[in-house]
Amino acid sequence: MEQQQTAAEKRSLRREMVERMSELSATGFGLVAALAWNDAIQQLFKELFGTASTVAAKFFYAVGITIVVVLITRYLVIKK
Repeated sequence: MEQQQTAAEKRSLRREMVERMSELSATGFGLVAALAWNDAIQQLFKELFGTASTVAAKFFYAVGITIVVVLITRYLVIKK
């Protein structure tokens, strides 16, 4: 009986590890995608508004991205 529990615990632990590794991998890929989008959006801002090195342009970019992230997060939370 004890061996069955141990085998069941091993299966459960293995399943948990696979799920966690999948989550971590997805998060890592999401970060890579976010960095790529960040670069693309910054380039777009440079082309639309000129040099993006001004403080006002950087704040505008930060506020815009924050609004988009909040809206997406709210949508995902409400959808649950």
